[in-house]
Amino acid sequence: MMSGALVEVVELAAGTVLVGAVLVLWRRELRAMISVLALQGGALATVAAVIAFHNGDGGLGTVAGIVLLAKGVVVPSLLARVVDADPRSRETAPLVNVPSSLVAAGGFVVLSYLVTGPVVALDRGPLTRLAPLGLATVLIGFFVLVTRRKAVSQIVGLLLVDNGVALVAFLLTAGVPMLVELGASLDVLLVVVVLQVLATTMRARFGHVDLDQLRELHD
Repeated sequence: MMSGALVEVVELAAGTVLVGAVLVLWRRELRAMISVLALQGGALATVAAVIAFHNGDGGLGTVAGIVLLAKGVVVPSLLARVVDADPRSRETAPLVNVPSSLVAAGGFVVLSYLVTGPVVALDRGPLTRLAPLGLATVLIGFFVLVTRRKAVSQIVGLLLVDNGVALVAFLLTAGVPMLVELGASLDVLLVVVVLQVLATTMRARFGHVDLDQLRELHD
């Protein structure tokens, strides 16, 4: 049985992941969104590290290190390079405004608790009951994907989905195999690197990386 102090650390870290997703909806500065991603990466690594310490699982401890390096350092750094080179590094006109987005986030949290209710009922352990936070993060990530216009914002939404899935996996399965997490992290890194190449090309030709304006040019 996990001690109360360790449970509190996991609760704080899992809550940080969800709060970070909500902050992405609230903030329009792309730099701020990337800082939130780095914070989420640290929180996810903390969840994995605490579970690894409790279970004495060296493999999961390695996964925690991979998560911290990939999601907390490397990916945010690559995205920051894209943003620093973009003179329009702000989400000025999302398809859904900030107040409505925050209301939607509240709805996603409620929906997540309703959907995961049967799963939590099967095992009322201290970790299982935090699973709705991960699912809510996934839903918010999809919402960011479909309502934001900047390429970087949409990549942030994709990363929120990935972070939410990772949080649920840590909480419900006491971690994921190291090779699975390494593969997922490499996939995310590949997406970010491709974004960096595309953003450089788009900026050279059009002066921005606003996908909505590019669709208008195509039409």
